[in-house]
Amino acid sequence: MTKEIKKVVLAYSGGLDTSVILKWLQEQYKCEVITFTADIGQGEEVEPAREKAKRLGIKSENIFIQDLREEFVRDFVFPMFRANTIYEGEYLLGTSIARPLIAKKLVEIAKKVNADAISHGATGKGNDQVRFELGAYALNPDIKIIAPWREWDLNSREKLLNYADKAGIPIEKKGNKSPYSMDANLLHISYEGQILEDPSIEPQEDMWRWTTSPLQAPDIPESITIEFKNGDPVSIDNKPLSPAKLLERLNELGGKHGIGRLDLVENRYVGMKSRGCYETPGGTIMLKAHRAIESLCLDREEAHLKDEIMPKYASLIYNGYWFSPEREALQALIDKTQEKVEGKVYLKLYKGNVIITGRESKNSLFSQAYSTFEEDSVYNQKDAQGFIKLNALRFIIAGKLKK
Repeated sequence: MTKEIKKVVLAYSGGLDTSVILKWLQEQYKCEVITFTADIGQGEEVEPAREKAKRLGIKSENIFIQDLREEFVRDFVFPMFRANTIYEGEYLLGTSIARPLIAKKLVEIAKKVNADAISHGATGKGNDQVRFELGAYALNPDIKIIAPWREWDLNSREKLLNYADKAGIPIEKKGNKSPYSMDANLLHISYEGQILEDPSIEPQEDMWRWTTSPLQAPDIPESITIEFKNGDPVSIDNKPLSPAKLLERLNELGGKHGIGRLDLVENRYVGMKSRGCYETPGGTIMLKAHRAIESLCLDREEAHLKDEIMPKYASLIYNGYWFSPEREALQALIDKTQEKVEGKVYLKLYKGNVIITGRESKNSLFSQAYSTFEEDSVYNQKDAQGFIKLNALRFIIAGKLKK
C-alpha cells in the first residue's frame, strides 16, 4: 500500500495534529505532500499555515490556501437553512455542513496536482471521518484516503507532542489556548472534551468565545430587519450584503445579545453519544426569521411537508450524505418551495432571545378579509358545520358500532 501512494493532499490547519500528520505521511508513505488550508470563517489567520508548511519541507507550489467563506455560506449554509434544518431538535449542524465543502476542495486539488490520495486529521471515533470520506468517494470513487488516526498509535496529546519534538516540528505554546477540542467556521463554534465529557457539569463561562452571557447582555433590546428573497436572507436593515458578510453581521448582533448558545448530548453516526457545546448566534437569528417569512408565503400543506422531511434531511447532513442523490432530491423539493419566500421580517434581540415583532411580503397568503374576528362578507361560518361533520364521520360510525 505504501508504494502506491506517491502524492497526497492533506487537509492542513497548521496545528499540532495536522503538522504531525504531515511529517508522518512523509516518513511512513515516503510520498510528496500537498497541503490545503481552507478559510471558512474560523476567525483565525490561515496564512501562517503557509510558513509552517514551508518549514516542514513543503514546496511553495504545493501549498494551497483558499478563501471559501462566500462559497461556504452561499452554496452550503443557505441551502441547508431553506429547510429550517435542525438535528435532534436543537443542533444547527455547524460542523457537519462545512465538511462536504472541504472534501470537495480536497478532491479538486488532488485532480489538479495529479495526486493519488487525500488525507485528513479526523479521529476514528468521530463523525468527521465519515463526512470527509463519504463526500470524497461521492466525487471521486477511485480516490485513496489516508486517515492516520486509524493507523498510528499516537493516540494522546502527550504522544503527539513527543513525536513533534523528535521530528523537529515547531509547536507554538499559546498561553490562552483553549483546553477544549474546538471547531469554528462562519456558522458556529463548537467545544468538546475536558470537563464537558461529564454531561452533568456546567461549562465554565470563560469557555464561550463568541457570545456575551445572556445575563450580561444589554438591557435594551435591539431591533433589526432581515429581508429574504427565494428563501435566502439578502439584507439587514435595508443594507444588501453578500452571504458571508450577512452571516458575519448576524453573528456580531447575536453575540452581543447572548444569542445562540447550546449544550447538547447528541447521537454520533458511529454509535456513541457525545456532549458538545455550540455557539451559533447568526444561525439562530436566521432560522427564526426564515420561519417567520415562510409563515406568510408557504401554503399550509407545503409548509407541513417541509417539516416532515426536515429530520431526514438533517440526518443526511449530520451523517455526511451531502452529495447523495437523496439529499439532492430533497433539496430540489425544498428549493421549489422557496421560490415565493420573499419579504421582510422585523425582530428584537434581547438577552438570548430572538423575538419576532412583524413580517410582510408581497407574496403573503395571509388574508385579513378571511381571518378577521370582525364582521366579514367572504366567509360563511355555517359552512364549517358540514366540514366538521364530514371529518367526524368515521368517529360517528365507529362510536355507533361500540354502542
